[in-house]
Amino acid sequence: MLEHNYYVYILTNHNNRVIYVGVTNDLNRRLFEHRNKLVEGFTRKYNIDKLVYFEHTLDIHSAIMREKEIKKWRREKKNKLIISINPEWKDLSKTWQEFFIDGDGDNNKRLVI
Repeated sequence: MLEHNYYVYILTNHNNRVIYVGVTNDLNRRLFEHRNKLVEGFTRKYNIDKLVYFEHTLDIHSAIMREKEIKKWRREKKNKLIISINPEWKDLSKTWQEFFIDGDGDNNKRLVI
């Protein structure tokens, strides 16, 4: 059976003052869209293109529920979530795939946090 990958992610701007929470099935494509200002709206207006947090799931419903959950949080709680995997608020976009390790030998990967 073909597995689908979904990502809940958090982006910020260059000085970490503005946060955006999103969900996608293709993190590389979505980061490209944000970086190149291909999507009208909040991220384009506030120059939000720095990946500081992400989670992986195989279930779209879980991803959407998690995105909605995080969006409801106060800024302080979102900051703690980001710091839990990225204390220096580095841009993870170039290295996000390094968070995965080989899974069961079937070319599956598991998220390691």
